[in-house]
Amino acid sequence: MKCNVGKTDKIIRWVIGIVIAALGIYYQSWWGLIAIIPIATAIMGHCALYIPLKINTCKK
Repeated sequence: MKCNVGKTDKIIRWVIGIVIAALGIYYQSWWGLIAIIPIATAIMGHCALYIPLKINTCKK
């Protein structure tokens, strides 16, 4: 898999993931598990949704 998530995009994904996880813990809801998606894409540096949309925020 080619990297298609840039540095700024990764930071935004980490922040969104942490906020979702924190809200899930605060409200004691399993919906906080959705935080796995942005955190995983930030770690991997690859977003599957970017492929059909032809988006690449990673510098070459």
